Amino acid sequence: QVQLQESGPGLVKPSQTLSLTCTVSGGSITANAYYWSWIRQPPGKGLEWMGAIANSGSTYYSPSLKSRTFISRDTSKNQFTLQLSSVTPEDTAVYYCARADSLTGWRTSGSWGQGTQVTVSS
Repeated sequence: QVQLQESGPGLVKPSQTLSLTCTVSGGSITANAYYWSWIRQPPGKGLEWMGAIANSGSTYYSPSLKSRTFISRDTSKNQFTLQLSSVTPEDTAVYYCARADSLTGWRTSGSWGQGTQVTVSS
């Protein structure tokens, strides 16, 4: 069974770049037709899909975040990463990584990390 684990700093200063890593075990990020997504949930708000990287390496981004988001991967470590630039306090959220068999299937996917809290504050 695949397992995902987010890691990264819990506190980021405004205007800096937020960087998070999702480490995957129990399955390769290059195998099969899976999409590896980043999702976030600000306090008191719903889930927001940020973007994904496919097993092929192709990337997809939310239009609202595309200008600030970059998703990459390290296949040797079976990890994929999120970079969100020019952060503001509105980027404070719990950040999750997830695997799904379609670009929009993350919401019903059973393969999620536990989430990591990121706070943007000076």
